[in-house]
Amino acid sequence: MKTTTIPAQITTVEDTIAGNLTLSQILLLIAPVFGSTAVYAILPPNMSMVLYKLILMISVSVVFMTLAIRIRGKLVVNWLKIMTEYALRPHTYVFNKNTSFSREIEKQLTQKVVAQVKNKAVIKKKNTTNKDFDFETLARDERVNVRLTKKGLLLVKNI
Repeated sequence: MKTTTIPAQITTVEDTIAGNLTLSQILLLIAPVFGSTAVYAILPPNMSMVLYKLILMISVSVVFMTLAIRIRGKLVVNWLKIMTEYALRPHTYVFNKNTSFSREIEKQLTQKVVAQVKNKAVIKKKNTTNKDFDFETLARDERVNVRLTKKGLLLVKNI
């Protein structure tokens, strides 16, 4: 008894109708025939061949023939559809790596701002916090009461 293997996905196989042409390729090649007939019948002068009608018919036929060509197993019209969907997709970025979170940003003052700062005689505050401050010693000290408020850390000295 002879056995044959059936492909896992039958939907990926395309049926060829005439030669190596599929239904979509045949439709793409027949569309310019109907379009050329409409151009010949509708555009003035009606039912007569004029140079501009001939140029229009040939250009439309060439465009549709190029759309019916296969590249890597897909039609050119499918490639164009994929590229336009990619270009027109919504651009929503969830993560922005260009944020200034946790970065040291040094802003350079322009010459105008530097001149204004020098003219106003800005008084700089000295940094009063000690970098060697020990929070554990503060927590063990019974004379100091530490409270966390909305404005920050509150230290109250018990007398």
